[in-house]
Amino acid sequence: MPKIFICDDEQEILKYLDKLLQANGYRVETFSRGSDLLMRLNDSPVMPCDVILQDVRMPDMDGLQVLNQLCKRWPDTPVIIMTAHGTIDDAINAIKQGAYDYITKPFPKERILGMLKRLLDHRRLARENLELREGMQRGVGSTDAIIFRSETFREVYDLTLQVAESDANILVMGESGTGKELIAAALHRNSPRRERPFVSLNCAVLSDTLLESQLFGHIRGAFTGAVMNQKGLLEEADGGTLFLDEIGDVSPAVQAKLLRVTQEKDFIVLGSTRTKKVDVRFVAATNKDLMIEVNKGRFREDLYYRLNVISINLPPLRDRREDIEPLALHFLKESALRMKKNLHGIEDDALHALQQYDWPGNVRELENVIERAVILARCGTITLGLLPLGARREPPVAAKEPIRMVGLEEIERQHITSILKETSFNKSRAAEILGISRKTLDRKIAEYNLSEKGIS
Repeated sequence: MPKIFICDDEQEILKYLDKLLQANGYRVETFSRGSDLLMRLNDSPVMPCDVILQDVRMPDMDGLQVLNQLCKRWPDTPVIIMTAHGTIDDAINAIKQGAYDYITKPFPKERILGMLKRLLDHRRLARENLELREGMQRGVGSTDAIIFRSETFREVYDLTLQVAESDANILVMGESGTGKELIAAALHRNSPRRERPFVSLNCAVLSDTLLESQLFGHIRGAFTGAVMNQKGLLEEADGGTLFLDEIGDVSPAVQAKLLRVTQEKDFIVLGSTRTKKVDVRFVAATNKDLMIEVNKGRFREDLYYRLNVISINLPPLRDRREDIEPLALHFLKESALRMKKNLHGIEDDALHALQQYDWPGNVRELENVIERAVILARCGTITLGLLPLGARREPPVAAKEPIRMVGLEEIERQHITSILKETSFNKSRAAEILGISRKTLDRKIAEYNLSEKGIS
């Protein structure tokens, strides 16, 4: 929960902002003197807040003096200057001295809340991008980076790290495009076999003969076209990890030979009669329900249990929408770097569309959409118009309840009630925010029969 420090000598301002920000999920500390704020910060070994709201005109220290000290010691902490209409020049000077932004009094709650949200979102994304860059500098490249923010995927990743140290075979399940090979690579990278080979094979794209040849190898003359001896991937992966993607598409004949390897730790090269010993950890992946395949006689039950010592289920992207934004920014950075384009962000409406789309193709589809947008982009950001039509559409929503029609008088009464409640029935402050005279406000209170007790 973000923490906001507010420094202002007007108690009504402090009370108003304290109540407003806490009601919107922020933690708040208030200070009526600049020296008190600086003392509180000096007593902390690290910066104890995320944002500082600082008034310009203060009785003990000028707000610009406070800003100067803040910028010297905590240059990365954003300071928003609060100023009255008659002191705009002070606000401009504050921006030149390092303030993040300024806001003029009286300010509507929507403006201060919107400014804080944009600021904190920007800082969060900056931190995430920095962590991503540092991770890539440590050797986490695009082929093995696992980007996530959601608790849903964190549980998956924690399980991956937990079981990686074992030597058990793993079955990774999930829809196409959810990142099964990345999990397989993470299992290998965090296992005792990390110094040995990680070998990957997509079982769905090869015929039986070619799949057997790739797995077990062959000797010259083993079949038509076998003009020389060839080592199989089982030998290549000896001591390491063999990742078998789309294991559910393997034929019964190849399943039987794989079962022998998982049980006996040996195999026979195609065209030979001699067995070879091998030490391999199997990680298999599928987008099918293998138990259904077993029940229908299409997958061997004994092989299923050999491969499924531990299972990891990957959630589809639509069930981890918090991950869409960091993944999109990661793919944007990668594609822009590869294509030598100066792109640095995704506009809010485009990001909203990405987060609302259901992604039937999962992470792989998101990567393709971002790459397409980078190719088509002519300015510094990804806009909504660069996304495919399907990704721009809002998802279907349930029928809404009929809108209750109200007149202008009711709208005015509700608005005045809301401001009086926000200001704890301080009529002078409420009139200032509403932009009307105190006399007019008294008349409206009487007209709408409002009372402090009635709106508290």
